[in-house]
Amino acid sequence: MTAKTVHLAVYDTFADWETGHTTAFLTQNGFTVQTVAASLAPVTTMGGVRVQPDLALDDVRPEDSALLILTGASLWDTSDDLAPFARAARSFVDAGVPVAAICGATAGLAREGLLDTRAHTSAVSFYLAATGYKGGDHYRDEDAVTDEDGLLITAGPTEPVALAREVFARLGVYEGEKLDAWYRLFHDSDASAMEVLES
Repeated sequence: MTAKTVHLAVYDTFADWETGHTTAFLTQNGFTVQTVAASLAPVTTMGGVRVQPDLALDDVRPEDSALLILTGASLWDTSDDLAPFARAARSFVDAGVPVAAICGATAGLAREGLLDTRAHTSAVSFYLAATGYKGGDHYRDEDAVTDEDGLLITAGPTEPVALAREVFARLGVYEGEKLDAWYRLFHDSDASAMEVLES
């Protein structure tokens, strides 16, 4: 594994549509995406897709990764089953490796204390407030937010394209005009952006 490897956490009920743009365009731009689960047993997404994980969570080291991605899942709000993924996110951030979280995964990070001092977003502020976290003053009512040191990217459940934009900016996949054009094409259906992307 190299720094061009991105780790995508997978677990039962994970929201498979939330990272489609991110993983597809990372793969097209030289990154390898490996799926990570609590064990090597298959998991089933919210969309009913069965996924065979590449790695067990205990075998993933931040130094072997460019990014950890956490998606939403019903389990974030109904049990503590996914708490090990939030703890893994802490180890990534502590090691200086970025973490991207969308939807319910933001609540998992809030419970872990990772949002107490960092700029972040989620579905709505009161969703995170219900976790009892201490980071309300750092909540931003935006589609997606990258914190000040670039180690934590968060997005609300309706913003998979905005999440991808922040990931691409952080990993240098697209920059400047091309990043803006990519976002305009996939978020706003602005066909004029194609000319910039193909130049």
